[in-house]
Amino acid sequence: MGASGRRAYIVGGGIASLAAAVFLVRDGGFAGSNIVILEELPIAGGALDGSGDPDKGYVARGSRMLEEEAYVCLWNLLETIPTLTDPSKSVKQEIWDFNRTWKTEARARLVDEKQNILNAADLGFTARDRAEMTKLLALPESTIGSRRIDEFFSPHFFKTNFWAMWRTTFAFQTWSSAMELKRYFLRFTQEFPRIHTLSGVRQTVLNQYDSIVRPVQHWLTANGVATEYGTRVTDVDFSSAGLDRRATRIHFERDGIAGAYELDQDDYAFITLGSMTSDSAYGDDDHAPELIRDKRDGAFTLWERLADKAPDFGRPMSFAGNVDETKWESFTLTMHSPLLLRRLTDMSGNAPGTGGLTTFVDSKWLMSIVVPHQPHFAGQPDDVFTLWGYGLFVDKVGDYIGKPMSQATGQEILTELVHHLGYEDALEQIRRTTTVIPVMMPYITSQFQPRAVGDRPHVVPKGSQNFAFLGQYTEIPEDVVFTVEYSVRGAMHGVYGLLGIDDEIPGIYHAMAHPKVALGALKKALQ
Repeated sequence: MGASGRRAYIVGGGIASLAAAVFLVRDGGFAGSNIVILEELPIAGGALDGSGDPDKGYVARGSRMLEEEAYVCLWNLLETIPTLTDPSKSVKQEIWDFNRTWKTEARARLVDEKQNILNAADLGFTARDRAEMTKLLALPESTIGSRRIDEFFSPHFFKTNFWAMWRTTFAFQTWSSAMELKRYFLRFTQEFPRIHTLSGVRQTVLNQYDSIVRPVQHWLTANGVATEYGTRVTDVDFSSAGLDRRATRIHFERDGIAGAYELDQDDYAFITLGSMTSDSAYGDDDHAPELIRDKRDGAFTLWERLADKAPDFGRPMSFAGNVDETKWESFTLTMHSPLLLRRLTDMSGNAPGTGGLTTFVDSKWLMSIVVPHQPHFAGQPDDVFTLWGYGLFVDKVGDYIGKPMSQATGQEILTELVHHLGYEDALEQIRRTTTVIPVMMPYITSQFQPRAVGDRPHVVPKGSQNFAFLGQYTEIPEDVVFTVEYSVRGAMHGVYGLLGIDDEIPGIYHAMAHPKVALGALKKALQ
């Protein structure tokens, strides 16, 4: 049977699944009408979200920074997706054009408790810090294994400007995987000389849901791909015949009713494992968000069920077994006055959309904020403004409000932020004109947990004839999780691998293979 007559079932509606559907149609010759995406939520996009309105408030759980050199599979995907406003222009071209005009050049990357802008260009390394970094880079992953970052570095390293910037740019904790940190060092070597300005960052015109997910969805719908919302996949059956393994049945629940899709000999299954935004909970001005610990949605529950079926399907508890190590909290401000943004512009010297990330290094919560280009949401009025921020240490008592971030209401988080900025004189006006939506995410950095070989399954497990795994918890050698690139690259590996597509998957960018880039990074590290 030709590819145009085969069916594909895709579990999950995140960017990995959407990308897989695009590759099936664009490169695999699938008829879009033979592809079904099964999504538990009423909306697709996964972690790439952005919603709300000016009255109730806008919210995005994350703020992702893209990059030209490293995100080659993402650009491959987006170069064939038209924008919603101009069918003759691709989403990739729209993003690149936008960033030629709105260049990131942070002038206030680190700010101390007295509102002083620190000299972040001074990374603060000692000879011992450099030696410890060199040792980590020299060790093979098999030797590093499941050890933590703080097992490789002395206390001084964690006090450097470099660590303050690196950890908050990428959301590392000291107990995160040392193996993953090594991959990040190698994957983003080109960022060493510009980590203090974030000039390598590329932003979307609006939030990633409006700028990426909606155009991809529009393309898929136009090509006949169906998305079945409100569908929780509960299990997948497999059969084995010698070295061959096949997915044979997908079980689901919809409106409280159990159902199943039977997979014929020529059908395929692409299954997302886990979710970094699983069990996210939202607060508001007057309420702190709940911390959900009991796996209420189906993301990790499904993976746990699958992992019981085969030893090479991964070990989900390595990532979802310690919420207190994997959680942190973000917040989105919706401002009906330009006062706070004007003051931030005056303080930093950066217009909205050009400052990247500002971290308050003495904050007990280790709070950071991003002021995006305005508008940041589709339909956002000209007189409404937004800001995004997050805290890494949500269980520590704040500097000003006297309670942990995890117990703080939206307005209390805003109060803490205003005090860090030293704008107490404007506090009441800022609070009166601002809506705050905080979000607690129990598993947001779970993919950074220390891991051993076998904890993450291969995208296409050995012997698989018709199924692949997608998402942030699969194993893709040399690439780094917590990036859109990882999800898209995995989708490409899954589709190309199962269908035997000869198109070359874009290679992983190795900065150390480029002498000029490598020399620039080395010079910066030795300063």
